[in-house]
Amino acid sequence: MSIILGSGDYTYRPQEGWGKLPDGWDFGDVCGVAIDSKESVYVFNRGQHPMVVFDREGNFLRSWGEGVFTNPHGAFIGPDDTIYCTDDGDHSVRHCTLDGKVLMTLGIPGKPTMKMSGQPFCRCTQTALSPTGDIYVSDGYGNARVHKFAPDGRHLFSWGKPGVGPGEFNLPHNICCDADGWVYVADRENHRVQVFDGNGRFQAQWHNLHRPSALCISKGSCPICYLGEIGPYLPSNRGVPNLGPRITVMSHTGEVLARLGVEPAAGIGPGQFLSPHGIAVDSRGDLYVGDVAVTAWPSLFLDKPKPKPLRALQKLVRIKPDA
Repeated sequence: MSIILGSGDYTYRPQEGWGKLPDGWDFGDVCGVAIDSKESVYVFNRGQHPMVVFDREGNFLRSWGEGVFTNPHGAFIGPDDTIYCTDDGDHSVRHCTLDGKVLMTLGIPGKPTMKMSGQPFCRCTQTALSPTGDIYVSDGYGNARVHKFAPDGRHLFSWGKPGVGPGEFNLPHNICCDADGWVYVADRENHRVQVFDGNGRFQAQWHNLHRPSALCISKGSCPICYLGEIGPYLPSNRGVPNLGPRITVMSHTGEVLARLGVEPAAGIGPGQFLSPHGIAVDSRGDLYVGDVAVTAWPSLFLDKPKPKPLRALQKLVRIKPDA
């Protein structure tokens, strides 16, 4: 029996086996997923081949980034078909062509700023672009900040500090910007998404989430938001239902439209997730979900041996209501 996830306009079926790697290759953790204008899928991962590229059908095209990245964390493709690769282990963002040529580097690779100094970067997490090409970087593991840069890489300003109030952060883990210039930040350990204008002024927050980690939005005004929620790791609530890990589909105002996952939520079966860390959506509405599966496994299954290979990438095919 096939697995069906979600409901209404946001119903999906997992496509098992999508994304064929060459023999002997392994993703390790998949931390970021991005899609270019030709619908090629870029998988930013912590294996020996950091950027693996597939066509829409899941056929392997090429890889790059070997020897460049320290600990891949986030990937974003801009409207000009260039890619921003955020490396939290190297404390930098590399702006690259789609074949891996580095065009610009933000931050000083290998030289973090002092933890919680507010200065870029200390274990940065993800990158987004404004409609005019300004660059936003969430700086999450060693800072509690969002930094804004001009298109040429000049630092313009930053906002945020540790805390739980509006405009404060507890691990800003992912960031997106929509066509109207609103900035969405997955404030992971505060269990919320915060929304800002392009000047960093707080506008709204959504609290109906559990540790939002992955974040992706559709194109155009009034976008649809796709979030990957991490399930609980504590002994007291590990495995509790209705907390994830899962994918949640939301409106741009924070209304929950669908939740994708099967119970028990944590697992490696079709429609299950371990720690959804990166999401991309293509022109047909299909979702590509990257899992930091290797990292998550011992937190979720303390006494079970880790499967080899451990699935870290999954495609969810959207089922249209009239299909």
